Amino acid sequence: MSREQQRQAMRSVREGLIEELEALYRQAFDRISEQDLGEGAIARLTQLLLRSREAAITPLQEEIEAPLITRAPEP
Repeated sequence: MSREQQRQAMRSVREGLIEELEALYRQAFDRISEQDLGEGAIARLTQLLLRSREAAITPLQEEIEAPLITRAPEP
């Protein structure tokens, strides 16, 4: 597998993980909204989930968006 193929495969894996995480968090938000909890409890749980989602997904997105760093040009 060439270097470019490896890079594309890693990108694909990261994107797949992001999609799976997004689906998981959507399900969690749906479950929270279905519970008979007080407004304050729902707000706290939602805030925790949002923070968790950001911590899980942001590093994957940043790696996808990071510029490709290669060797320095030879003189």
